[in-house]
Amino acid sequence: MTTTYGTIPTSPTPPKLEYITRGKQRIKAGLGTRRPWKTMFDIRSLGIPARGLPEAISRIRDNISYFRMNYTMVMLLILFLSLLWHPYSLIVFVLLMAAWLFFYFLRDQPVIIWGRLVDDRLVVVVMAFVTVALLLLTHATVNIVAAVSVAVVVVVVHAVFRRTEDLFFEEEEQVIVSVAS
Repeated sequence: MTTTYGTIPTSPTPPKLEYITRGKQRIKAGLGTRRPWKTMFDIRSLGIPARGLPEAISRIRDNISYFRMNYTMVMLLILFLSLLWHPYSLIVFVLLMAAWLFFYFLRDQPVIIWGRLVDDRLVVVVMAFVTVALLLLTHATVNIVAAVSVAVVVVVVHAVFRRTEDLFFEEEEQVIVSVAS
């Protein structure tokens, strides 16, 4: 007598479903590298730089480094909203978003070109340049320039007024781990 009597036979996951499942996992993992929105918009962490311009520049540098993924998402959202009334530009933007997902948000391995490791910041700069250049070819120049300008202002204003004392950088995590061991 077999021990599998009464069980329903199951087949392995079809390749298409496996690809979708893997894609969902990569989206969750890729977007998981962003910082929590609650941390980014914590009202208690806002304040005017006390030491003026040097502290403001330091905050901008630290916040952009720490919230890089969040700021990129905010900028792309502002650009998307500005293109709602330009259907051709919106189609190009949706295609570019697929490229953003593939090259920046969802990749699980670093970009290597000609045997050299490419920094994430360079990937963001190149993708931003390609995005703006291709969108400018769709004749929505005023909307794109205005959206990019508004997005830069939003990011810089947040970076200036968001205090950095409560941010926990990876370098500090590595130092703490190495000291503990």
